[in-house]
Amino acid sequence: MKRMMAALALSAAAALPAACGREVDEAPPPASGLPAQAPVAAGPGEAAGLPAAPDAPAFAVLYPGASLDEPGISASGPMGQGGLVTYTTDAGPDAVIAFYRRQAEAAGLSSVMAMNQGEARAYGAAGKDGGANLQVVASPTEGGTTSVQLSWSAGA
Repeated sequence: MKRMMAALALSAAAALPAACGREVDEAPPPASGLPAQAPVAAGPGEAAGLPAAPDAPAFAVLYPGASLDEPGISASGPMGQGGLVTYTTDAGPDAVIAFYRRQAEAAGLSSVMAMNQGEARAYGAAGKDGGANLQVVASPTEGGTTSVQLSWSAGA
């Protein structure tokens, strides 16, 4: 139930720019189901991740081996380009959060939030100017995979 509420809250946050009269783009899925963009460099022992949506910043990439639930949503507003994507992966929540922490730090973002509740994990990072940010929630599923909700803003 908590996972469903978190997904609903993140979905509502992504839809908010559209409700406020801002332009919202839903990227059509490429033939492979993943964004057709160049891979992003990975850390030691990791495969490269693909951008989560068109025009996503370097820190907003899919975890290697991600399987999209549906195409990512991008929005443009006063705080710059942002978006939301959900997917599943075979990696555990701790590995997913560690991956995004490395992505954020490599992009110059600072950790601003971390949460562990049961087996679910959440992480947030923001730029020094407060514009660019990243939020990720990773929760295990009954099927043994991890459900991930990733949202970001590139900043103004």
